[in-house]
Amino acid sequence: MKVGIVMGSTSDLDVMSAAFTTLEEFGIPYEKRVISAHRAPALLSEWASTAKSRGIDIIIAGAGGAAHLPGVTAAMTTLPVIGVPISGKAFGGLDSLLSMVQMPSGIPVATVAVNGAKNAALLAVSIIALSDREISEKLDNFRRIQTEKIVQTQI
Repeated sequence: MKVGIVMGSTSDLDVMSAAFTTLEEFGIPYEKRVISAHRAPALLSEWASTAKSRGIDIIIAGAGGAAHLPGVTAAMTTLPVIGVPISGKAFGGLDSLLSMVQMPSGIPVATVAVNGAKNAALLAVSIIALSDREISEKLDNFRRIQTEKIVQTQI
């Protein structure tokens, strides 16, 4: 199983790097690209429509502002697309969030919180864990350790 990560601009790297790190922690291979839905729509179409043939099973798409990238990507493939709204200069990312959660019926985009690239990666891990016992065990262990840290926290 492989994850495709696409973002609209290099300015999104700071947020999206949490997805890279998380997938690496689980040993899940991924490819990453910067492709603007507005400035390079033909490239996005080619990338998204050939993702499945390149071995990609899930796509994480991060974008700010108008944030059409996840929706346009979802329109070009039947693979699951997880949208990451990225906070921009205006509206604190609410504009991006609303662009993703208001997709028309038939073209779904699973959407995480603003700047939630880590959770997007964990959602991808959860999907992969459904059919990969090793990843499932790693996810169970991740959750167990997370819980233990909370239980051991003293204030």
